Amino acid sequence: MPPLDRVAFARRVLRAEAAAVEAAAGRLDTSFDRLVDLLLGCRGRVAVAGVGKSADVGQKIVGTLNSTGTRAYTLDPTRAVHGDLGMVHPDDVALLLSHSGESDELVRLLGPLRRAASAVAAVTGNAQGTLARAADVAVVYGPVSEACPLALAPSSSTTVMLALGDAVAFTLLELRRFTADDFARFHPAGTLGRKLATVAEVMRTGDDLRIAQAAETVREVFARGRHPGRRTGAVMLVDAAGRLAGLFTDSDLARLIEARRDAALDEPVGRVMTKTPTVIGPAARVAEALDLIRDRKISELPVVDADGRPVGLLDITDLIGLAPAAADPRPALRLADRRSA
Repeated sequence: MPPLDRVAFARRVLRAEAAAVEAAAGRLDTSFDRLVDLLLGCRGRVAVAGVGKSADVGQKIVGTLNSTGTRAYTLDPTRAVHGDLGMVHPDDVALLLSHSGESDELVRLLGPLRRAASAVAAVTGNAQGTLARAADVAVVYGPVSEACPLALAPSSSTTVMLALGDAVAFTLLELRRFTADDFARFHPAGTLGRKLATVAEVMRTGDDLRIAQAAETVREVFARGRHPGRRTGAVMLVDAAGRLAGLFTDSDLARLIEARRDAALDEPVGRVMTKTPTVIGPAARVAEALDLIRDRKISELPVVDADGRPVGLLDITDLIGLAPAAADPRPALRLADRRSA
């Protein structure tokens, strides 16, 4: 037996599953509209139930629905007939998942669910199965050739079911006009949560800021005592009215010294600062700030209020790990790059 070409084999699996999803997309009909209408009008929650791998897919669908504005929960068929059916409210809609449409556990649950929930919907591959015939609405994706070389392990069928779950969730998202702000409320933790947070939630404030008058000399700005807050490499310079006038960094100071421009140390810092630096507002998303830092090749991003007064600062070191492009601050240290922004 020749050695297995692993990459070629993996490509065949991926293409087989992609072909199954494409075929299912072509078979969608008005039953999809009816399912979406049923879930959109649901006054309770969506109870998603499946057996085996379909149950695993169901858990993911529940997570996607919950995070995009449609309340849902997982209903275990076995536990349901032993008491957990009590969690189903009369306003809930049951969504049953089964490729064959003949899973004993789900078929046994059909009668009790009809009495417990407002409606029963199904996603299945078998138009003639018990599940499709008994459901109020059934989305049938049709026959599927499993990518498993033994044609035994659910593979293409579960991929199709998962993709249909996404299609349902995102269609509901569009119809509900679910926004990024709504999404952010449900994702407060992790990298995603930080990107969706507002700048005001993560910016440096108070003692962590270095603010000086643009009329002060470079020497006066840097000769002050030890800064009490976290160290940042940028001084925000303000005019007489307190509005942001420019930015001057430790790297800018180092360049003056390297160029032997000692006389500039006793001149107003406003003459050598970066004028009209890139800024952002406190209500903006951290993801927007990341885009600015990456696109403008800067290391510090002043945060200003509606009147142009500095209220905070985002330092690239605070954002490392949120975006690969923001992880290396070195290109941002060139004065020419900052001034071109």
